[in-house]
Amino acid sequence: MRVAPKKELGQHFLVDENILGVIGRLAELSPDDVVLEVGPGLGVLTRYLAPRVAHVHAVELDASLEPYLRDLGDNVTLHFGDALRLDLATVAPGARKLVANLPYNIATPLIVESLDGLPGLELWCVMVQREVADRLFAAPSTKAYGAVSVLVQLTAERIGFHPVSRTVFRPPPNVSSALVAFRRTGLQHDFKRVKKVVTAAFAYRRKTLPNSLEIAGLASRERAVEALTVIGRAPSVRAEALAPPEFLALTEALGVEGR
Repeated sequence: MRVAPKKELGQHFLVDENILGVIGRLAELSPDDVVLEVGPGLGVLTRYLAPRVAHVHAVELDASLEPYLRDLGDNVTLHFGDALRLDLATVAPGARKLVANLPYNIATPLIVESLDGLPGLELWCVMVQREVADRLFAAPSTKAYGAVSVLVQLTAERIGFHPVSRTVFRPPPNVSSALVAFRRTGLQHDFKRVKKVVTAAFAYRRKTLPNSLEIAGLASRERAVEALTVIGRAPSVRAEALAPPEFLALTEALGVEGR
């Protein structure tokens, strides 16, 4: 029985089991792990995870895949719903790791939301577009560097990277993919505050930081200039020039609230 992947859901099913060992190594799986998997698809990765961890919470949007996701194991709980709308902390209580072949159309927002929304997560091992993987740990003043780069790097450190062939998916995507693994290092209590500043700063990345922050409604241009002076930056600087720790300093200088 074959299933036709739904393009509108960004479905590219993992079908080559040779990549599973790489995922297991980068995810540092252990028998006491509780794992969240988003987008199990046909269950290839789920069936690999189940005998190696304590529990797997698999979240799938496409209910038509239910016949392919039966008998995954007694320690697998299947949840149908939109991972971007569900309260994943409630859906996957005790989850320590996010291990998934993420649907391309939700990968970036899901990763960003999980940094704060799933404070118990200690490690991420995700299959994403190569472009997204490069963006997560891009350096300042590069084309790939953006809001997600800052937020991820302030929260975690990269511990693994592995390019993935298009042939491991059905249908093969038109873009390259990669596995990227990263471990939480900090920034939980300040996340909401910093996210406000980072989002506003990159909202108009071609403009100077004071102008971008003002247009986004976060701070007046004058207040932004004052804050940049405090952290030793000129008013002409753009968001892409600031390193992640500088956004922490800028948040403090602006006095941004967390709510």
